[in-house]
Amino acid sequence: MIKVFGHKSPDTDATGSAIIAAWYYTNILKQPAQPYILGDLNPETKFVLEHWGFETPELLSTLDECDKVVIVDTNNAEELPETLGNAEILEILDHHRLMGNIKTNYVVKVTIKTLASTGGLLGSMMMNCWSEVPTNIKGMILSCILSDTLEFRSPTTTPTDKKMGENLAKELDLDMSALATAMFTAKSDISAFSAEELIKMDSKVAEFNDKMYRIGVLETATPQTVLDRKTELLEAQKAVCETEKLEEAFLFVIDILNEEATLLIPNEATKTMAEQSFNVQVEGDTVLLPGIVSRKKQIIPQLKV
Repeated sequence: MIKVFGHKSPDTDATGSAIIAAWYYTNILKQPAQPYILGDLNPETKFVLEHWGFETPELLSTLDECDKVVIVDTNNAEELPETLGNAEILEILDHHRLMGNIKTNYVVKVTIKTLASTGGLLGSMMMNCWSEVPTNIKGMILSCILSDTLEFRSPTTTPTDKKMGENLAKELDLDMSALATAMFTAKSDISAFSAEELIKMDSKVAEFNDKMYRIGVLETATPQTVLDRKTELLEAQKAVCETEKLEEAFLFVIDILNEEATLLIPNEATKTMAEQSFNVQVEGDTVLLPGIVSRKKQIIPQLKV
């Protein structure tokens, strides 16, 4: 059985694309596959799974020499199991920049496209068998697109993403905006999470100048709910750096509806980074970044640390 999984801190696209790819391998390629996750799910992803009638995938604990795997929604070894080297990688399906830190002594099939979601990438791969794709898989593809594009607000959105989303909504006979609103409402409920969990929930660990940084985003329709917990979040940023031996742990609170971000400023280093990276003047422990909604296209490329 092929094991299909995305990155740690799984979001809707990582979880959904694992489910979609496992279906594709099993039913179209006739190679039995099972989706897995590498961590706890956020509220939006839980909502999407329930909405389309999927069980939560099993948590992957370790990999051994007999495992064959397909990786989705990442090509970064830092976001994958430490035991990945034990397994045979059959394929990588992704829409992020090429990291180059997964090394094998055999050829791996790699597909990376400049689409906004891996779910959308999989949808584009399945056009020749579209009549065989069940409704819930099509719904999951749409949810991945809506999640990663913030309902087409993100600059990562391409014309292909928008067209695919609109066509799926029409085919599924649903109100796409209503589905997106329900997803974002679910995502905005952070009451069950500790401050440290929120720092890590939707984050990427990246290396700059031989130092490691955690870059977290919290996408929400109610940013004040997050900012009301600012004091504990600022303390959690420091704690995460100490426990994980990171240089800094950044947290951007993304206001989906107003298309802007608030960056928390726990120290002078983050203040300096914000001023140099985003051309703003920081006063206090937060700074507003108008128009910033995408970690992949607007945050990571601009970071000066």
